[in-house]
Amino acid sequence: MDAGDVAVAPDSEDSTADTTQPPTDLGDVSQDTTADATDATDATDATDATTDAGPPTMTPEEFARARELYFNRCAGCHGTLRAGATGPNLLPARTLTVGTSRLRTIISIGTAGGMPGWVRTGLMTMEEADLLARFIQLPPPSPPPRPLEDIRASWRLRTPVADRPTAPRTTRAWENFFGVILRDAGRVAIVDGDRHDLVGLIETGFAVHILRSSTTGRYFYAVGRDGRVTLIDLWTDPPSIAATVQGCFDARSVEASRFPGYEDRLLIEGCYWPPQYVVYDGLTLEPRAVRPVLSPAFSGEPLDEVRVASIIASRQAPQWVLALKESGYVALVDYRAEGFPVVARIGAERFLHDGGWDHTGRYFLVAANARNRVAVIDTLEQRLVTSIATGLGPHPGRGVNWLDPTYGWVNATAHMGQGRFSVYGADPVGSPANAWRVVRTVDLPAGGSLFVKSHPSSPWVWIDAPVSSSPTAARRICVYAKATGMIHRCWSASERGQVVHFEYNRAGTEVWVSVWDRVGELIVYNDRTLEEVTRIRGDWLVTPTGKFNVWNTSHDVY
Repeated sequence: MDAGDVAVAPDSEDSTADTTQPPTDLGDVSQDTTADATDATDATDATDATTDAGPPTMTPEEFARARELYFNRCAGCHGTLRAGATGPNLLPARTLTVGTSRLRTIISIGTAGGMPGWVRTGLMTMEEADLLARFIQLPPPSPPPRPLEDIRASWRLRTPVADRPTAPRTTRAWENFFGVILRDAGRVAIVDGDRHDLVGLIETGFAVHILRSSTTGRYFYAVGRDGRVTLIDLWTDPPSIAATVQGCFDARSVEASRFPGYEDRLLIEGCYWPPQYVVYDGLTLEPRAVRPVLSPAFSGEPLDEVRVASIIASRQAPQWVLALKESGYVALVDYRAEGFPVVARIGAERFLHDGGWDHTGRYFLVAANARNRVAVIDTLEQRLVTSIATGLGPHPGRGVNWLDPTYGWVNATAHMGQGRFSVYGADPVGSPANAWRVVRTVDLPAGGSLFVKSHPSSPWVWIDAPVSSSPTAARRICVYAKATGMIHRCWSASERGQVVHFEYNRAGTEVWVSVWDRVGELIVYNDRTLEEVTRIRGDWLVTPTGKFNVWNTSHDVY
């Protein structure tokens, strides 16, 4: 999840993000009256507002620039075709009723429901906000397809398998390396989890979204917002790029094959655009197949856009589990079968987003954050168990599992749209009366959360709030105590930027968190005492966001 994937969450459980009745607004602008918000509002009001009278006009150069801005910052939540999902639709029938001035204000200062204030946070200028406000009142341009022949043409094998090391050449403990996304720098940093120093910088291209490990952990797979996949070999010294390929024009997810016998053999990339997934050779990234996912919604509505929002890999079957955002289906892809087809489609809830496994690896728990629910999918019986009403805009990342002293195994999420931490039972065998229902609701100081994180050996769950409408809250960390079922402590971790995304070291003794800022930092905490261990700094730390430990990522520790 990155900043381009964040938008206002609807304000009721039954709201839909693609309502056909144009409202008078696109969401409630934050009531936070901090100086930053006031300054942004004043600047917005001072901008020329003559474009409010009828459809705006744009030069070809302005349109091209605005299209790129929309892709970078908005498409993740509002869709390539602007039909909406996590955020509301931004089609002219809706946006023309709001007008340029109001749209510019929303883009500038954000909303209380989870949309960042792009100008307030310094990630966009007022001129760019005005360009976007005009752009989204015009019909969306039609994006191109990406067939297999084009994907093959993009493939670059830099180091053949036969030329790669047969054992690690580094003397460092590579299984405790962290891959750190440097979002705006177009790089991934490899950082030593023992020494807390830089191992290498990998040029990955535009706005990497996530890293996934191969099953053995030797390779990192990076996927960028531009659909480029980069295969990083951690056994070379320093780590190096073994291959690249571009399967999509817009993407968020990749995942390796994890079923025994298929370790490191295959990789899948899910596209935001075009509506498809691509399967590659896991060691070379040679394209193997491309399969479309466009279909009507599970409830029957026709769709022009279906995005692969997240992917997880089963260890109990040779399958990948795909969340298809707009259609509301969870798709199971069998990678033993020729052509890597979808072998089951399970209707769950529309606008699926991110999620992960329960503690057994059987149930996929996936957030439908525009519907304020978490769907529970039994991947063995291939059915929807239920969906759980949690709160406004659940956003768990891959989620978190632990053994609650009262309710047995549980999972949990925090929320973009409100200050709430919801814990739900996830133990249908050991505690069936509590399974798949909210068993604890804990208040947080603010909404705007993107990630929760824990470790099997930790007494805590760590919670961020980087897209809070309050700059103060966006720099705050809260820690939930598993033993008491209460928030143990909250504190401000930085004086600048946004504090985002947690990751443990291999031993589970340290927690790393990013200061997402142009002058970024990685803060390392002792997980037992919550005391700060160190701050990793350097001119290479430009806009650090997600961090992925090799051992934890390859073993699905979360």
